[in-house]
Amino acid sequence: MESTFSPPKTTSKTKVIVINALFIALTLLATMFINIKLPIMGNGGLIHLGNVPLFIAALVYGKKTGAIAGAFGMGFFDLISGWAIWSPFTFIIVGAMGFVVGLISEKVPGNKMFVNTLAIATALIIKVVGYYFAEVILYSNWIQPFGSIPGNIMQVVIAGIIVVPLAERLKSRVFR
Repeated sequence: MESTFSPPKTTSKTKVIVINALFIALTLLATMFINIKLPIMGNGGLIHLGNVPLFIAALVYGKKTGAIAGAFGMGFFDLISGWAIWSPFTFIIVGAMGFVVGLISEKVPGNKMFVNTLAIATALIIKVVGYYFAEVILYSNWIQPFGSIPGNIMQVVIAGIIVVPLAERLKSRVFR
């Protein structure tokens, strides 16, 4: 039976702060510089790889680091990239994604490849539903947000394809 992840008790506060800051920066940079604008109605046309470091943070370092990386990394992206109105929504939605991915990975027993895939699938639901309602709130329109769903799905699926096969290898190297 595989053991569940538990970080070493001797992890210093400084190390935790540095790891969190690193993943905030990586999430921000991957969102900002590794993206493609798609011609899709609504706001679903930005495909980025910011979910890759976010999911690595959550799967390797746990729910708190995942939540912090997502909330602050993508929240900062919104603030500095002309999407400031989205920042509070992103902070909550993507922070929740990181937290839930880490939580599922830590707590659900079983084959880690399957568990991590389940965690990413849960993040996909959080993203699609969260941003759908964020757009409804911002645009007072129940139809327009459907245009964002394909882009949101692509972001999470692509990140999952990249991260799930790597997560356990990275975790085993980090916590040897």
